[in-house]
Amino acid sequence: MRIAPVLIDARAAARVELGGVERWARELSVRLPALHPERYAVARPPAALAHRAGHAWEQLVLPASRAGRGARAILCPANLAPLASRHNVVVVHDVAPLREPAWYSSLYVRWQRIVLPRIAQHAALVLTPSAFSRDEVVELLGVATDRVAVVPGGVDDRFTPAADMGPARAACGLADRPYVLTVASRTARKNLGVLDLAARRLAARGVDLVAAGGDRPQFRNEQDTTGVRPLGHVDDALLPGLYAGAAAFVLPSLYEGFGLTALEALAAGVPVVAADRGALPEVCGRAAQLVDPTDAEAIADALERALDDPAPWRAAGPQRAAPLTWDATARRVDALLAEVIA
Repeated sequence: MRIAPVLIDARAAARVELGGVERWARELSVRLPALHPERYAVARPPAALAHRAGHAWEQLVLPASRAGRGARAILCPANLAPLASRHNVVVVHDVAPLREPAWYSSLYVRWQRIVLPRIAQHAALVLTPSAFSRDEVVELLGVATDRVAVVPGGVDDRFTPAADMGPARAACGLADRPYVLTVASRTARKNLGVLDLAARRLAARGVDLVAAGGDRPQFRNEQDTTGVRPLGHVDDALLPGLYAGAAAFVLPSLYEGFGLTALEALAAGVPVVAADRGALPEVCGRAAQLVDPTDAEAIADALERALDDPAPWRAAGPQRAAPLTWDATARRVDALLAEVIA
């Protein structure tokens, strides 16, 4: 691997499943080198080291490599970074394991409590996707406000109301009935159990409530939902059409550092019902209905309003999402990295 001023840690980009952290890693590891090929090199481990087994690669191999030793900054887009380096620029998406440890496995919480404050405090710069996450980093990780920069995530131009919904409907068995969509892993913080009432009321209208997303081993799973139909992992190529074909989108999360799936739904012109917590109000603004995620009745009511009068929400979503592109994210990260390496 060649030596460049900035080395991108693409461990999260090597993962098969796709969440917000993985999306950030994939987008930045492609778009930053496209902006300035001479400025960036990408370090990507074998797929077998993308998860827990890759901690040793990230902590030991990456900073000790020729490219790691020669770089003036190591960009780590997925919360963690090599402790041995003092040249890290790390994206901390949220600090939920410290805020709500009951949502995670005890081993994962212990690891995060040990490494996350040290990584953040010793980083050359910390990036967060929202002002909400910035405030969490300052409060829970002890980082000075002037060492944290907010860089919102983005959405690419595949996510549009015109996306072809046919392949997604066919692959997911959604050809016959309208559906309301959520895209979220089956974890406690995503709070999908609160959707059972909405699922029953939607079923009475001939509408399915479906959930795309799998499990995460480091997160505690919530109890199974009885009315929400699980789609499991949906291939990334099918996601734009899956959003575009939905009658509405719902995200009842108890905590989000950004809420990338809500932004993707807005870009697709889908009426969005989202929790009024975390960074979701910051991301959605007035383009979505924001409700108490613990109030099942309020969520069901909001979804029925969205189905009864979707036009205002379908118009508002793409306008809200338009400035938040991955190209804009990459340009902002690039500008901050240029300051760091200067």
